[in-house]
Amino acid sequence: MSSETSKKVAGPFDLGGGRKYYTVNKSRFEVPNQYTVTRPVGFGAYGLVCSATVEGHAEPVAIKKIPKVFDELVDGKRVLRELKLLAFLKHPNVLPILDVFMAIDPQTFEDIYFVSPLYDTDLYQIIKSKQALQDEHFQCFMYQILAGLSYIHSAGVLHRDLKPGNLLVNGDCQIVICDFGLARGNDETAQFTEYVVTRWYRAPELLLMSQRYTFAVDMWSVGCIFGEMLRRKPLFQGKDYINQLKLVTDLLGTPSPSDLPEVTSPDAVRFLQSLDKKETMPLPESFPCASPLALDLLQKLLCMNSTKRITAAEALKHPYFSKMTANNVDTRTAVRGFTWELDNEDLTQAQLRAGLWEEMLRYHPIEIQTS
Repeated sequence: MSSETSKKVAGPFDLGGGRKYYTVNKSRFEVPNQYTVTRPVGFGAYGLVCSATVEGHAEPVAIKKIPKVFDELVDGKRVLRELKLLAFLKHPNVLPILDVFMAIDPQTFEDIYFVSPLYDTDLYQIIKSKQALQDEHFQCFMYQILAGLSYIHSAGVLHRDLKPGNLLVNGDCQIVICDFGLARGNDETAQFTEYVVTRWYRAPELLLMSQRYTFAVDMWSVGCIFGEMLRRKPLFQGKDYINQLKLVTDLLGTPSPSDLPEVTSPDAVRFLQSLDKKETMPLPESFPCASPLALDLLQKLLCMNSTKRITAAEALKHPYFSKMTANNVDTRTAVRGFTWELDNEDLTQAQLRAGLWEEMLRYHPIEIQTS
């Protein structure tokens, strides 16, 4: 263990029962004995991610710890939904789960640990780096993002938080979509909160308080990500939702109420009508280095009217990707839609605990036989 790593990772310390723990940045990190934690790779409100090696396996993995999962039942339900979604979705451009650590006691566990492949970086780091990117890179990244998203949408799932930091990338330019904590099934009867997608990637209909929306909100986010690749900086860096909408209209012009049919709030309609009239800025002026086909795709993604916004499946057929279709990128659709009978219900702690235990058993079926 390097001296730099040892400052952040202490241990291992034996717990018995085939387990050990490390102290990672003052946080206790428990793993089965076959895992060796090497370094922390990510921190945030969600918890802690560490890289690790696995006995008998050459490839390193990422272990994500989500602590105190029962403190806030709404957040705990998001964790459970994400585990169910990642177990259901099987696509090369969607992050797979390799393991969910088995708790010792189903009645007392408080933390959740799950394992996925370790990726070299994410799209946010690539965009902000000084690494030279060519149109071929943009095509490769975008085609994979759209292939994964087309599959996710075919399973009836909205991601709802697409941004460069949620797109993991390997050295061979393979990209996977991750972080499904805000994802939901596209239930037409459900009313969703408008506070989902990170503001810079939030569609106009969400900025204007629509509570009924479609897969098109993900496509707007993809458009923002594509524009960010082309510019090498975020497209709409709004300070608040009003400033965000101003930046959108600066580029795309002022929409009319007919351009946003989902927006039904009287306050939102009045606000829309009060905006200064702006004309659409020609995209070649804003993206002078982008190819005409890239700008045509960008325009179809950043369409104010969500009913006219291009879908992921349609975007895969765009001529911008004419060179990509010969490559071995998986464009399959899901064989069935994702459903969870409790998706629209408030969970009790007992229901949440039982659901998380069930997800652990999914990866440890031997426990079913011995319990």
